[in-house]
Amino acid sequence: MGLNEAQKKAVMHEKGPCQVLAGPGSGKTLTIVSRIRHLIEDCGVKPEEILVVTFTRYAAAGMKERLCDLMGRKNIPVTAGTFHGIYYGILKWAYRIGQENILSEEEKYQILRSVIGRLEIEVPEEEDFLGDIAGEIGKVKNNRLDIEEFVSSKCPAENFRDLYREYEAQRKSMRKIDFDDMLVTCRELFVSRPDVLALWQKKFRYILIDEFQDINRVQYDVIRMLALPENNLFVVGDDDQAIYGFRGADSELMFQFLKDYPEAKQITLATNYRSTGNVVRNSLKVIRNNEVRFEKDLKAAKGDGAYVHVQELKDPNEEAQYAADEIEKRIDEGVPPEEIAVLFRIHTDARPVAEELVKRHITFQMKERLPNLYDHFIAKDIRAYLRLASGERNRSDFLLVMNRPKRYIGRDSLSGGEPSFESLRKFYCDKDWMMDRIDQFEWDVKMLSRMAPYAAIQYIRKRIGYDDYLKDYAYTHNVERSDLNEILAEIAEAARPFSTIEAWFRHIEEYTEMLRQKERRRNSGGEGVRLMTLHASKGLEFDTVLLIQANEGRIPYRKAKTDRETEEERRLFYVGMTRAKEVLKICCTAEKSGKETSPSRFVDELLSEEEA
Repeated sequence: MGLNEAQKKAVMHEKGPCQVLAGPGSGKTLTIVSRIRHLIEDCGVKPEEILVVTFTRYAAAGMKERLCDLMGRKNIPVTAGTFHGIYYGILKWAYRIGQENILSEEEKYQILRSVIGRLEIEVPEEEDFLGDIAGEIGKVKNNRLDIEEFVSSKCPAENFRDLYREYEAQRKSMRKIDFDDMLVTCRELFVSRPDVLALWQKKFRYILIDEFQDINRVQYDVIRMLALPENNLFVVGDDDQAIYGFRGADSELMFQFLKDYPEAKQITLATNYRSTGNVVRNSLKVIRNNEVRFEKDLKAAKGDGAYVHVQELKDPNEEAQYAADEIEKRIDEGVPPEEIAVLFRIHTDARPVAEELVKRHITFQMKERLPNLYDHFIAKDIRAYLRLASGERNRSDFLLVMNRPKRYIGRDSLSGGEPSFESLRKFYCDKDWMMDRIDQFEWDVKMLSRMAPYAAIQYIRKRIGYDDYLKDYAYTHNVERSDLNEILAEIAEAARPFSTIEAWFRHIEEYTEMLRQKERRRNSGGEGVRLMTLHASKGLEFDTVLLIQANEGRIPYRKAKTDRETEEERRLFYVGMTRAKEVLKICCTAEKSGKETSPSRFVDELLSEEEA
């Protein structure tokens, strides 16, 4: 494919700073590799003087492969890598560090676990909490934030400060740096050793950065130092696709770039070679509602194609059936399953679709690990109650739920043989008030035995008092009550189609086994329809995209409180829309978990009469 005028202009840019705004499907990779070839073949730049920075090793390898293909050579000594990879190379040269000096993810989590234990911080789901805290530690480091002023969204501020300080102390005692320290340490090296900086400035005279909208403050600071004194800094990105603020990326640095380099050229790649005209125009209708963005007049190289379709369904189960129907239809029309994607904002949104695809024997694959809803402690509690209702008398089930809600039953009351309500009564025979509680416990379990799973869950919540237990749990563990309520509502919805406890339990076993198999195959490629979060879909493209759960509170996510957070959610929706090459269908539901829901404000923007 030849280059269009905007691409040629970007390729021919020689010296000084340049910012390229690359819309979705606009051929940015072709533009970058064509520019590198131009620098080498037409400008006489040595390949060793060129540095290409990407955000994944996969992208760096792909960039080098395309460059070699374009230039018809097997190997070109251009340096291409991630920020971490490049900075690690510099630190390795300067300090002679090796892999033994890098803190592994496993070691990081071990330190965090020990610190949490020592500080006696209670956490609801340990793995999720550890991941969130590790992410916030990275955000503090990557954006050079003051630990005294940083407000954690995962635990009280004082707890986070203690966690951070103890983590850092243990890490330093091991004489190791973590992933985020590579960036910070490299910056400190360049600030303290101008002579070292000068050597690397001389080596890398031309710097090209892909996905510039995903850069963070420390990465930006180091790159600016490295680019001096010539400032041959060629950055390519799309502010409309900046979706990693939660990881510490700062999309506003794209605007800062033009302030720091007022002489910089700005070029827009405005032709979309991926999507139909209808997808391009409708996605622009949505993204133009963001106030903080560069205005772009994007056009499609293709014709109009199929209309973008918005479908409202009754509930997530009906939505899953609709999605499966559309998938079957596209496969029958000759579209390979791998060219069809179901995109969603939150992992749990995938469950109804995954279960429906399993039921219909439609093969699918997942790029990310899909957490098993039934592994959550709330699901384990519900299932323990229902096993007791089915007549099972496992000690572990009694221990799990006998004080959820609080009944003041002691563990020592179950020290005998097989537990039973009769044995509990014998133990507490001298306490009338406890006898009443045990009688009520047994009566509730008997009532559950006569109910279908959905009705049983409602009884556990309201009559037995599990909702009140979760309210207390949220308060004492400093977690969002709404998060716990959402999980419980999701479990109830999952149980709704089943008439017996046995049928639901069989389904849970089948679903859990399916997830285990998917997890085993997750990193080995795979065939079938793609199920993934909107975040994971970035950079990919599909013939057909089904964007599900486009509801207010889901996208934008209910935790997006500020204008800045809402604008990032709109960019995420835009990213999802622009993955589609030919067919884009957006689904929302009228109700979820028995409550009325409304379409996303982004759907309203899409359906507005205003022309794009």
